[in-house]
Amino acid sequence: MMNTNCIRVLSVDDHALVREGVATIINSQADMSLAGTAANGREAIEAFRALRPDVTLMDLRLPDVSGLDVIIAIRSEFPDARIIVLTTFEGDMQVQRALKAGARAYLLKSMPPKQMLETVRQVHAGKKCVPAEIAAALAEHLGDQALSEREVEVLRYVAAGSRNRDIAEKLFIAEETVKAHLKHIMTKLGTNDRTQSVTLAARRGIIQL
Repeated sequence: MMNTNCIRVLSVDDHALVREGVATIINSQADMSLAGTAANGREAIEAFRALRPDVTLMDLRLPDVSGLDVIIAIRSEFPDARIIVLTTFEGDMQVQRALKAGARAYLLKSMPPKQMLETVRQVHAGKKCVPAEIAAALAEHLGDQALSEREVEVLRYVAAGSRNRDIAEKLFIAEETVKAHLKHIMTKLGTNDRTQSVTLAARRGIIQL
């Protein structure tokens, strides 16, 4: 017999193994059922419209569009959508962006299933959940100066192996300007060189390698 108070969950992930794992965990609970699954962003939006799940578990890295864009798209159509990010990324910028986009919770795939189930219940009840370790990472960088869009652009080129001269040509700016941007980037990130800047920015989710 179907429990009428069942929390209906939509699972969005491009890995079948993760989707099946989530399905097994969700369906083993008396108060939950898997409403459906989606393997990419487009499917996720269509599935949400068709199923109207109570809670959605959303991966951030999807093959067609980013999970962040999917959250924004769903929330613009359904402002009450309750979405939990379930990802391998723990960079504080990634967390900030997800919460800003309207995610109610942020979970890492490395956490125990019990924590995921507890979070689904809390989000369904209208609460927001950010695990202590993620909240600590957020707090650590709270007062940090954010990189400007141009600085992030420069950093992406550095990560791709471009030299200052190449970056200057690509962005139609002087080589001296590129050097100035790099100096600002290092100051803001608290790093000593280009490599360290790229590594830290990738770890924090400012850029993706």
